[in-house]
Amino acid sequence: MKRLVFALFLASTAALARADLAVFATVPEWGALAREIGGGKVSLYVATTALQDPHRIEARPSLLAQARRADLVVATGADLEAGWLPLVVRDSGNRGIQPGRPGFFEAASFASLLDIPRVVDRSHGDVHAAGNPHLHLDPRNVLKVGAALAERMAELDPSSAAAYREGFKAFAARWQAAIPRWEQAAAPLRGVPVLSHHGSFLYLISWLGMKDAGTLEPKPGIEPTRGHLSALVDAQRVAPARMVLRTPYNQEAPSRWVAEKAGIRPVLLPYTVGGTPEATDLFALFDDTVQRLLAGSR
Repeated sequence: MKRLVFALFLASTAALARADLAVFATVPEWGALAREIGGGKVSLYVATTALQDPHRIEARPSLLAQARRADLVVATGADLEAGWLPLVVRDSGNRGIQPGRPGFFEAASFASLLDIPRVVDRSHGDVHAAGNPHLHLDPRNVLKVGAALAERMAELDPSSAAAYREGFKAFAARWQAAIPRWEQAAAPLRGVPVLSHHGSFLYLISWLGMKDAGTLEPKPGIEPTRGHLSALVDAQRVAPARMVLRTPYNQEAPSRWVAEKAGIRPVLLPYTVGGTPEATDLFALFDDTVQRLLAGSR
């Protein structure tokens, strides 16, 4: 009997010692940020990869199972995950991660969004009412989101609050040192016009002072058509772009076709952590992005 009681005591104290904060991140960038802040104090599940379009994910049973055991859902918001996350959260049966609860965190709530539409109408394509959701490609937004996320993690796991705040402090110091380095390296890109497959790079273009010359999609979320691509190529004779950008999950054929017809370079950018072999974490994501842009602009 004494052995049984002692075994139960050891099991309970081991569970208390582990006490990981279970984080369900919808996309790789926020998973990487949670890891920077929490280190080994978080158990992390990332619902998507860099090779998947975060707009178009199936609400699989495996996602529900992970959400069911999560303490914190970290999402982009601004309707990026509108097609699947509400269903996953609702059907998980986990009261703590429902919208409005501390366990539900949306990054878009802590950043100033670009491209907020004046009219929300499905005839305009897949329009995001709150604004463009691809906010992580301005590193200044990552810093704002990180500060808020560290406090939310501290709220949910008070016993490790100091560790989360210290984790963010260390990350922020490195991040604030990296931003001017990236900006200095990318100085030759200022004013360079670029085409993009989708509006995925709007924040990146704005941050680096590049010029948005249009998208291959005729409307947001509508696949490129031959007529629209031909019009873009014709426009290059008057106002030529230097590059055409795409993410790893965009089809390669449209950007390559435009690049060949217009005599400009197609450039694959990682978009998020894991999007290229080099983009292994948040710092490497921006290192690789800047280097690929510079190589494409030459």
